[in-house]
Amino acid sequence: MADVNSAEPTLGGVKSEKELKKEAAKAAKLAKFQAKQEAAKQKKIDTDASGEKKPKKEKKERAVVTYDINTPAGEKKDTQCPMPDAYSPAYVEAAWYSWWEKEGFFKPEYNLKGRDAAKLSADEKFVMMIPPPNVTGSLHLGHALTTAVEDAITRWHRMNGKVALWVPGCDHAGIATQVVVEKKLAREEGKSRHDLGRKAFIDRIWDWKNQKGDRIYHQLRKIGGSYDWDRATFTMDEKCVKAVNEAFIRMHEKGIIYRANRLVNWSCTLNSAISDIEVDKEELPGRKLLAVPGYKEKVEFGVLISFAYKVEGSEEEIVVATTRIETMLGDTGVAVHPKDDRYKHLHGKSVIHPFADRKIPIIVDDFVEMDFGTGAVKITPAHDPTDYEVGLRHNLPFLTIIDDSGKICGDAGEFVGMKRFDARKAVLKRLEELGLYKGTQDNPMVVPICSRSKDIIEPIPKPQWYVACDEMAARAVQAVKSGELRIIPDTHTNTWYKWLNNSRDWCISRQLWWGHRIPAYFVEIKGKPKAESSDNQYWVSGRDHAEALQKAVEKFQVTADDITLTQDEDVLDTWFSSGLFPFSVFGWPDNTPDLQAYYPGTLLETGHDIIFFWVARMVMMGLTLMDKLPFKEVFLHAMIRDAHGRKMSKTLGNVIDPIDVINGISLEGLHKTLEGGNLDPKEITKAKAGQKDDYPQGIPECGTDALRFALCAYTAQGININLDVLRVQGYRFFCNKLWNATKFALGALGEGYTPPRTQELDGSESLMDKWVLSKLAKAVTLCQQGFTSYDFPSATTACYNFWLYELCDVYLESIKPVIYGTDEKVKSVTRATLYTCLDTALRLIHPFMPFVSEELYQRLPRRLPDLPPSLCVTPYPLPSQLDRMRDTSLEACVSHAFECVKTVRSMKATYQLPNKTKVEAWFCCHDDAVKERLESLSGFLITMTNASKVEIITDRSLVPAGCAMTTVDHSVEAHLMLKGIIDIEKELTQLGLKVNQISERQTRLEEVMKKPDYTVKVPPSVQADNTKKAEELCKEKGRLEEAIEKLKSMSLEK
Repeated sequence: MADVNSAEPTLGGVKSEKELKKEAAKAAKLAKFQAKQEAAKQKKIDTDASGEKKPKKEKKERAVVTYDINTPAGEKKDTQCPMPDAYSPAYVEAAWYSWWEKEGFFKPEYNLKGRDAAKLSADEKFVMMIPPPNVTGSLHLGHALTTAVEDAITRWHRMNGKVALWVPGCDHAGIATQVVVEKKLAREEGKSRHDLGRKAFIDRIWDWKNQKGDRIYHQLRKIGGSYDWDRATFTMDEKCVKAVNEAFIRMHEKGIIYRANRLVNWSCTLNSAISDIEVDKEELPGRKLLAVPGYKEKVEFGVLISFAYKVEGSEEEIVVATTRIETMLGDTGVAVHPKDDRYKHLHGKSVIHPFADRKIPIIVDDFVEMDFGTGAVKITPAHDPTDYEVGLRHNLPFLTIIDDSGKICGDAGEFVGMKRFDARKAVLKRLEELGLYKGTQDNPMVVPICSRSKDIIEPIPKPQWYVACDEMAARAVQAVKSGELRIIPDTHTNTWYKWLNNSRDWCISRQLWWGHRIPAYFVEIKGKPKAESSDNQYWVSGRDHAEALQKAVEKFQVTADDITLTQDEDVLDTWFSSGLFPFSVFGWPDNTPDLQAYYPGTLLETGHDIIFFWVARMVMMGLTLMDKLPFKEVFLHAMIRDAHGRKMSKTLGNVIDPIDVINGISLEGLHKTLEGGNLDPKEITKAKAGQKDDYPQGIPECGTDALRFALCAYTAQGININLDVLRVQGYRFFCNKLWNATKFALGALGEGYTPPRTQELDGSESLMDKWVLSKLAKAVTLCQQGFTSYDFPSATTACYNFWLYELCDVYLESIKPVIYGTDEKVKSVTRATLYTCLDTALRLIHPFMPFVSEELYQRLPRRLPDLPPSLCVTPYPLPSQLDRMRDTSLEACVSHAFECVKTVRSMKATYQLPNKTKVEAWFCCHDDAVKERLESLSGFLITMTNASKVEIITDRSLVPAGCAMTTVDHSVEAHLMLKGIIDIEKELTQLGLKVNQISERQTRLEEVMKKPDYTVKVPPSVQADNTKKAEELCKEKGRLEEAIEKLKSMSLEK
């Protein structure tokens, strides 16, 4: 489509005898050019030798087209101005978002039209929460994927007339935010949070949040998210503080939340417990040195150290092994299997600890693997999750020998005060001196690392707050089993069951300052000994100090004067407040109009990696506090990886800001994004190298629409999405196709065009009009199916195929003779069809590409004057509106004709005939039915092949001498009149090769069909197919051999 798309590749000329002179002249020109090159090369050498250099010519950069018409924010963009020649994301995306937002298109009230939202049925509403991104910085491509998918879903529901509400928000991200601000404080002022004090430090975090927080909302707007910004919620807003306190108090009063002393994931650097999701598990195949915060030298991991304990009262010893030799300082047991004959004589005896004045009992437990190592296992209940359970079973002492800062403490003799990994070396050395060290060997292991501080996680017993999850988890499991809650894809249901059926109680307290402070108070009673802080009985919760005091008075039956209350210093796990998000955003615990209208929601969409940490907890909290599921469906999308399949990591340099894909960025610009963050100099160097490898030229400007479309199209990849950012550029070119096609179409419609009031057919449409409308109907059906089944790649593919292959490549090309012709009646029908295609296809693609679709739609004339002002709120095409236009037999007919077109184009390309060359063509059909079908599309064939004449025949003898021939398929041959302009010898060689290829296929097929057991083992349907295939090959070979004879006769005629 020369003036709609970029020009097609030249389809070719032929080296005839006549052109040999031209070839000789060409060779002479080439020789002359090479001589010039040599001269230039010599000149450069002479210039270099003389030291003189000519000034470099500056490269002319392509001018960026921008929208420069003065349009105040919130006012509608001017689309009466001429369209720029080419698509420009910067031009297209300007001004639309502020208008959409100001007009209230994104608010549920727009489609309510005065109705009471609380009285609407669930089917009349669509409600969804954003998975609130952390306030700590900027969004990455994973967030962009979430936004693209969720916005496409929301826009689709809104265009289908539903009252749509998509609530935006941000998470306070307790640990992550505190770490960022602490590092900033240390870097800029050389101070710690303790130097400032709790209140002043929290004020600093609020200052930082107010400076940085808007960046995330800016990015979400830039990506085109159609959020209701008036309902935006930050998880530390007053309404969330109220909801969190209320949830804690109610669950504490019911006994669901309780206090206990248990092992936690402890970060010595953060001085806090952290959740499992904040622990990175690094798999080591064997010995490896790892950098650990606070240590100058790297620390050895991935080895198994064996040492011996002396058995009390004998010279006998028992050998055990460990990957953490320093933990032997806290050993309180040695376990053997009850059936292990090697140790039966030691049952009930003890070993002597070499560094502490204590005996360690030898216990029997069937968790021990007799065949692993020596079959004897050291037990450190206070510093290992497995040993913790063993310690409980056998009532062993729990000795804490590593303190909060990671130093050795307690009953550890000479090692007390040492840093834990310094003690690792010191303990090993002393064991060697005592002759108890037995050896070291490589050992594959998983090292738990704090994702925030990069410190090695230390299991430490701590008094913490816990949520009892057994009953809540059972309800969440039952919700899925009963079908009340649907998880999509359903492959994730097994993960749901596995997590929840084996869930442990949830540790919800964090030793931080930033976050929701726990509304619990420790009770001390005058005249009574102070209880342990882990004693659940001595804690009360309250909305304020007065309420807590009253509860304590009633609980302990003493006067208020006899009670001292101390509020817990800790804050709640961020996931606790996030678990309340579906109803806290609407003002719960107050029974607000929003809560009545929009809870429960419709859908939760997020990445599959937080199915337990967030999704399951929202379900559990919703059922517990609201007695209703927070949503009916959960759609879990794949996780973004880079083009190499690697996890996104700042140290790899592959974490990309979506704005950099939208606007484009140079390599130098990418390097600058690494500065000012929390990477150390070595990590920055590594990250820059990664950026240079992946983006040597930087990232080209792709635009929002291309990025969104690519991300939605990529969701078919499964568990992970390997996203090549540069492939997004391909969809930018697709946007250019839309732009050029619409520009051409608007010209074809003409100035002042008024479309028919409906898209109904009047019976005068051409076959190509009917064909493109049939293809449009198919695309509408596929999009409907894609959205309803969350199969977004099907929907994006349907849009892409219709716009690119069916509208641009075929229909617009085929109607040019009509558009440029003089038959006004035919032209009018064609214009009506063209308008229907544009109007429907722009609405179809809008959820994926909101900006370019709105820009182009606003330039179209309207069928009726009172239609909605924006594509955002214009009805989405429905299959029922176009079903009657579907004609699969016509689609097959045109598809066959297009195969004929492609065959002719291929023949032209083979002989390098320019596309403008008019060549006579004959299509010889196998039977009259095929002939009839192609004759009905003869005009299409002439236009699309750019032929001077097309003849459709069944009698091959009517093909004149001098034609080249090839087969379209078994039913049609294509003949082009090439006599006098092609190299006949070359054509003969090519046809001979094709005959040989068919002969090889025939031989292979015959070998299969001649096998003795062929009729027994091969299904009858396959045998029938093979027989048919053999007949078709035979016929095709015969036609080719006949063509060879014709060319030979052409050669003799010369």
